[in-house]
Amino acid sequence: MAVTNSDLFTIDEGILHKDAFIIIVRTEWNAPIVDKLEAGCKKVLDGYQMRNYKVINVPGAFEIPFGIKSIWENSKLQKPQAFIALGCVLKGDTPHFDYVCKAVTDGILNLNFMLPVPTIFGILTVNDQQQADDRTGGIHGNKGEEAAITALKMITLQQSFYAKL
Repeated sequence: MAVTNSDLFTIDEGILHKDAFIIIVRTEWNAPIVDKLEAGCKKVLDGYQMRNYKVINVPGAFEIPFGIKSIWENSKLQKPQAFIALGCVLKGDTPHFDYVCKAVTDGILNLNFMLPVPTIFGILTVNDQQQADDRTGGIHGNKGEEAAITALKMITLQQSFYAKL
């Protein structure tokens, strides 16, 4: 059982918008790790009978914000109600890790300010493979599952604002 200090999975009220369209934007870099995040994400979405989601690949974490912004701007038929960003940045021997982590974090933050729909941060920023394993089905659960449940709750939260205004 995963160690957690959250009620994220035990409180499921508000997950009502079953026909929401969600786009998962995931990286090709560190694919074996991101595959596990994606599997966890899909497990939760499927568990809530969410069938209207799509997975888009980008090369790396740095490209996620641009990918999401481009998808939003170029979606003509159906706009998503949420984006889920999935990736993994493993610390190496150079400052590259710090630059990529800051850029993707800032980029996703900016998307949450710019777009009228939530972008969920499902990016692992870990020091080593063990930390990644711990967060993709290990002692810390699967962060892809957490990203999916967060997206569902944020979609419903946003819908509740419209109902109250």
